[in-house]
Amino acid sequence: MTQIGAVQSWWLGVTLQLILAGVLLQGFAAAQTTAAMRPEKGIYVVSSSNGTACLLASMGLQLNITFNSVSQNMTVRNIVNLQPNVTKSSGSCDADTASLRLSTDSEKTNLTFFFSLNTTSNKYHLSNVSLSAAWPDMKEPVSADNSSLDFLRGTLGFSYMCREQQTLTVSPDLSINTFQVQVQPFGVSGDQFGAAEECQLDEDDMLIPIIVGAALAGLVLIVLLAYLIGRKRSHAGYQTI
Repeated sequence: MTQIGAVQSWWLGVTLQLILAGVLLQGFAAAQTTAAMRPEKGIYVVSSSNGTACLLASMGLQLNITFNSVSQNMTVRNIVNLQPNVTKSSGSCDADTASLRLSTDSEKTNLTFFFSLNTTSNKYHLSNVSLSAAWPDMKEPVSADNSSLDFLRGTLGFSYMCREQQTLTVSPDLSINTFQVQVQPFGVSGDQFGAAEECQLDEDDMLIPIIVGAALAGLVLIVLLAYLIGRKRSHAGYQTI
């Protein structure tokens, strides 16, 4: 194969790599913007006995519940978005525990988050989730409770933030998808979130476009160098003897 032919083959190979990288980047962007099933984000506030905010939460919630269906006469898995405009919030705050209770459908769905604070390390986490649901299509009400959870970890005085979707598995019959979560159950000052501590999912997600962009830039540089080298060698091959 001539030098010019080798350069052309190299150019073709690199071009294909560039196209593949571009497709991957487009696919990543599409995944980021797909939100057809995403629930609306709700803002929930729990106040202490003196009327000041003691727990702040902003998030979209999606319930994945398994139950016996009356209409289908079988066990089904249903996905339901919580609608903030028809959801009532309440709760309580203590020195090392806090709760957020969300009720909808005239008390047909009650979802409660319990947070615990380690006063030694000043770290908090979601330690318990409880659900009771009595929907018209359920043969019998569904309840779930798990007091040994360890989700949404944060530091006292800071809020926990995670833009990416997370799945909180509560029981075999219940998991909760969270979207664009920001929550602060302790150390609230005024009615504003403290500085955010971002989740690992968000940090990993930021690396993907950086890596793809760096790969594209490297490929472009290789193509330019290959083109310049090939052009120089082709000119040298046609020198007069």
